[in-house]
Amino acid sequence: QVQLVESGGGLVQAGGSLRLSCAASGDIGSINVMAWYRQAPGKQREWVATITSVSITNYADSVKGRFTIFRGTGKNTVDLQMNSLKPEDTAVYYCHLMRPGSSYWGQGTQVTVSS
Repeated sequence: QVQLVESGGGLVQAGGSLRLSCAASGDIGSINVMAWYRQAPGKQREWVATITSVSITNYADSVKGRFTIFRGTGKNTVDLQMNSLKPEDTAVYYCHLMRPGSSYWGQGTQVTVSS
C-alpha cells in the first residue's frame, strides 16, 4: 500500500509564495509519475504539474513559469514551489502517484490566496 501526505498549505497574499511537500511511503516502485492536482470550490479537480521518476516535468499552462515541481530533499518526496500566487490559485491541492497498475491520492492541503 502507498500513503501520500501533503503539507505546506496555508494563507498567503497575492504575489506571495508557498511550498507544498508530498511525502510518499510504502511500495511506490522505482517507476512512477507523481503529480499535483487542485480543486477549487465548485470546480472539477484539475491537473497542475507532473514529474516522472527520471525528473521529466510538465505543467498546466495556468501555472507555467510560476510553479516548479521537483524531487524534495527527503526520500520519496515531491515538492511544489508556487511563486507569484494569484487569488485564482486558491484550491485544495492534492498529491497523486501513479505506477503501473495503481493510482494513489493524498488527503489534500488547502491553499488560500487573498487579493
